[in-house]
Amino acid sequence: MEDPVEFDIEGIMQVQVNEAGGLTFGKALRAFLRQDPDIIMIGEMRDLETAQIGIQASLTGHLVLSTLHTNDSAGAVTRLVDMGVEPFLISSTLLAVMAQRLVRKVCVKCRTPFEPSENQLSQMNLSPHDIGDKMFYYGRGCSTCNDTGYRGRKGIYELLVVTDPVRNLINERAPTVVVRQKAIELGMVTLRDDGLRNIYAGETSVEEVLKYT
Repeated sequence: MEDPVEFDIEGIMQVQVNEAGGLTFGKALRAFLRQDPDIIMIGEMRDLETAQIGIQASLTGHLVLSTLHTNDSAGAVTRLVDMGVEPFLISSTLLAVMAQRLVRKVCVKCRTPFEPSENQLSQMNLSPHDIGDKMFYYGRGCSTCNDTGYRGRKGIYELLVVTDPVRNLINERAPTVVVRQKAIELGMVTLRDDGLRNIYAGETSVEEVLKYT
């Protein structure tokens, strides 16, 4: 279910929400469940009713995919609690949260290596020792990229896997920062870390990663 349906995808049944006509996310989701689907995609969980029905669907064996607007992956837990969902329901059903950002790609035609300044390294909490012999790049500007230095975009990601230690924190109503820190201790790669990997690979620039992480 989507609001609106932006692309028709072959092989998938898509329903557009129509609030004015009474077809809300909640009503559409109830209709979906009567058909016993294996997988349900909810365009966005915006209210308690939609979140509760989605969680009930997952408790009865359905795989439910959805989106939320938060600053990072750990913030999704806090967002659901703020909506009114009980923490024990979240910890029982939530499998993982993927946070994502789009950054511009450095143009491969005019990509030029450079040595980052101390200020740039400081903003990324890095030292010269941290970067070693890694290369940084920027787009000088050319006819291919209309002198912008960038051409195309790509995603950077942060995957929070809900393991038992994270579930315990959710049940304890731990703040977002605590859940996030525990996930990092358990090996989660943050948006900033993934951005740095793309900088080192010459895919994007320091400015883009600082702007979106």
